[in-house]
Amino acid sequence: MESSPASSSSPTPVTDSSTDSLAKDLQNQSLGAVDEGGKIKRKLEDFNWDHSFVKELPGDPRTDVISREVLHACYSKVSPSVEVDDPQLVAWSESVAELLDLDPKEFERPDFPLMLSGAKPLPGAMPYAQCYGGHQFGMWAGQLGDGRAITLGEVLNSKGERWELQLKGAGRTPYSRFADGLAVLRSSIREFLCSETMHCLGIPTTRALCLLTTGQDVTRDMFYDGNPKEEPGAIVCRVSQSFIRFGSYQIHASRGKEDLDIVRKLADYAIRHHFPHIESMDRSDSLSFKTGDEDDSVVDLTSNKYAAWIVEIAERTATLVARWQGVGFTHGVLNTDNMSILGQTIDYGPFGFLDAFDPSYTPNTTDLPGRRYCFANQPDIGLWNIAQFSKTLAVAQLINQKEANYAMERYGDKFMDEYQAIMSKKLGLSKYNKEVISKLLNNMSVDKVDYTNFFRLLANVKANPNTPENELLKPLKAVLLDIGKERKEAWIKWMRSYIQEVGGSEVSDEERKARMDSVNPKYILRNYLCQSAIDAAEQGDFSEVNNLIRLMKRPYEEQPGMEKYARLPPAWAYRPGVCMLSCSS
Repeated sequence: MESSPASSSSPTPVTDSSTDSLAKDLQNQSLGAVDEGGKIKRKLEDFNWDHSFVKELPGDPRTDVISREVLHACYSKVSPSVEVDDPQLVAWSESVAELLDLDPKEFERPDFPLMLSGAKPLPGAMPYAQCYGGHQFGMWAGQLGDGRAITLGEVLNSKGERWELQLKGAGRTPYSRFADGLAVLRSSIREFLCSETMHCLGIPTTRALCLLTTGQDVTRDMFYDGNPKEEPGAIVCRVSQSFIRFGSYQIHASRGKEDLDIVRKLADYAIRHHFPHIESMDRSDSLSFKTGDEDDSVVDLTSNKYAAWIVEIAERTATLVARWQGVGFTHGVLNTDNMSILGQTIDYGPFGFLDAFDPSYTPNTTDLPGRRYCFANQPDIGLWNIAQFSKTLAVAQLINQKEANYAMERYGDKFMDEYQAIMSKKLGLSKYNKEVISKLLNNMSVDKVDYTNFFRLLANVKANPNTPENELLKPLKAVLLDIGKERKEAWIKWMRSYIQEVGGSEVSDEERKARMDSVNPKYILRNYLCQSAIDAAEQGDFSEVNNLIRLMKRPYEEQPGMEKYARLPPAWAYRPGVCMLSCSS
């Protein structure tokens, strides 16, 4: 082999500048290009894949997609099988791309829609579908699993953060049962928009990198009434630190002694990768708490990492639900398979934000008979789901009953702390006032007052106890519609108590308004706004989808010229398929 000129000559001294240059070259090769600001910009081929879920947990030995019971496995390896015909990129999230160090120019690639639909393999990916079970509407449903979601794997970004990429609507898996594993444009638009809206509202959520049309139609019976029709197919690329759910553990605990060890393995995996601070706890942290039992016993979270883990999950879940209540968000399908161990909003199906305040509102037509998942029930359902998850860990002998009870106790305490703080901030109160807030919500319910617009307008109230009675309700005129004399008197009475409460604070009207505006959104993703974007998109016009993306990036700001998006819903917004939806997608 010929020697190069460099190898046959005297060694060249290594200077600081040449070392820096070499390090930069190596970084560019391993991480992607670096922009002028020092940020990594990767191409799709440069993703730093890790695949810990597949490597560290038991998998299905079979690779076919025949619908079947998958035993003794956390996942099944399966490749996307969706058929595409000139797939189109509809929308994308720049902030999610930044999480992945993805160069924004990648969205302009001709083959981007092929690679992010799964039609063309993404280099380095190791796709799989997760196995899980769950309680649906309070009843154990057995195995469910990723019936139309295929995880491509985990990407480590330049900060060492782990992000899973998952394609929803990419084809059949062993968990598809009788379905086709596909998704339609209307539900995909809703998921993409709401994922990003919730993030911008400051509510923990899974994210969405991009939304694509497949160019192929999908048959769906939207109302389950025997009238299926062809709809445009679509795929959302979802992103999260993890898509593990309560049901991911329940399925293995339900299968008896043979699979209980998988519950432990999956718990160890989650703690190791997503709750590493729990493993580093020791007794010096003194995390011991009285449980309130008659024997005055103590739960020591430093002696059992699984107890510390379930308590943190309970608290995260409580915080999440409190934030939902604060913005008037109703999930619609709070089955245990739709509950993230990370305390994130996950699986956007028939969700809805409150328009007229109605505690019994449910956006899910399937939920109508019992309204199990209505807005007012969400806090209790969160606790019920934590109870089921606690039972699962207890069956696997990871926690005892006292530790399970303590987790549920912490859920209740944390929810009340968070909810009271949120509602106090929404009203601009220096401290929680149960009477003022309870009476307000009762008035809003009686008069079907718009939830979002009311709190935004309330910030304009002046804390002047001498305000004439005929001027008290002027700031709320736009939302107190068609109220009679009796109801007007009830509102005036409430307004006087409210002004008295905020007037006792040293905070100025201007400062209080600024604080209230920072927690009360001007814009939310109302169902009729989604539907308008869907109607246009199904005709090939994606402009309204992208208008909503831009609008929802700054939900707490006024955004001059966009006021129409804060209007009360039009009459057509209350028709089936707009205000309420089925789980069909």
